Amino acid sequence: MSDQNNLVSRFDDLLDESDGIAAIVLREWLLPDQGRDAVFFPPTFPRPQDGFSGEWLGYNIDVLPDGRKVCLVDTIGSQANRLEPKFKYKPYCDLVPQVRIKLREGDDASVNLLDVGHRAADALVRFSDANGELKEAFLAISERADYVPLAKIAPTSILFGCWDSRGTQIKIQRVFGSEIRAFDIAPLHRSAQYRPPVRYIDEGLLDEPDSENKKAYSEQGFLDVPSSWSPGGVVLRENGEIRRDARLNLVAIRALSADNEENTRKLRRYILGLGLVALTMPQDGNLREGCLLVRDAQRPPKLECVYTDGRRALFEISHQEALDFARQCASDFGVGESRELVFDAKRAREQLAKPEKERTKARGKRKVSE
Repeated sequence: MSDQNNLVSRFDDLLDESDGIAAIVLREWLLPDQGRDAVFFPPTFPRPQDGFSGEWLGYNIDVLPDGRKVCLVDTIGSQANRLEPKFKYKPYCDLVPQVRIKLREGDDASVNLLDVGHRAADALVRFSDANGELKEAFLAISERADYVPLAKIAPTSILFGCWDSRGTQIKIQRVFGSEIRAFDIAPLHRSAQYRPPVRYIDEGLLDEPDSENKKAYSEQGFLDVPSSWSPGGVVLRENGEIRRDARLNLVAIRALSADNEENTRKLRRYILGLGLVALTMPQDGNLREGCLLVRDAQRPPKLECVYTDGRRALFEISHQEALDFARQCASDFGVGESRELVFDAKRAREQLAKPEKERTKARGKRKVSE
């Protein structure tokens, strides 16, 4: 028992406000798999509205006052959606409840809550047979500052953040967040040309298209289709770098509470354990087609404690140590029950059939943290 107590209390200094530790931050330097000078592809986004007049390549690129370009490579939301599903599998699956939602009673297939984009606030979950329980869990936060009911159902909704925007309006600040940006880059373009293997019109297989059906011919691959000056990825300039910045917000963890001091301590340790696992979890770097990133062997990652007065100190913990700590804290807290829910399509249709005023009237006005 003494060893168990020592392990769960190992990082209590991180949860002690008087120690003045604001966060644990990770800075990890990355490179394209083909080398520093290789082209890599950021995510593409729709063209901005509201009178945007600049050149739009589809990438999120900002220009700093000194002229350097900074490109978003992976968003906070995307990073969370890569990490959260890993808690479905060993060695992490026992740390959190495995809640699955069936679309219909009797279905074999189901969707794991860890794969759901809006987490505990997603429509798939809100219109399941756990709706009342989830609503009470959100209201327990605003009415009693008790996060335990939600942590028993969906602890990753606390870890990665959640906003019940279509229900109680309660917003939970993310405890853990990470994103990847490339600093000092140059954008590129590319062009392509599709040529069909057979000249269908010249061979008399198809009629010459008129102006109305020429698009249909192109869509089906019967005509040449040029693609010019489209997004062609980006490259690092001489002093450029790709950086993954992650943060475990200890101030946000210390803001979590329960119905008594002992349960508050167990809850905070539990979420801290999950956060340390997420912070140290190995990354595969395969973000999308044309963007496989690996660590820069010349620049090892840096893990630090950041104090409220600005001081920084190295923080040393292996992933295995984080996992061992999280397991013990999960056992001490008591991981919520794993179960299967069923989506209630009838109730969803009834809600959709209501007038807009009636639908919005049922929404709460409570918020926790912006």
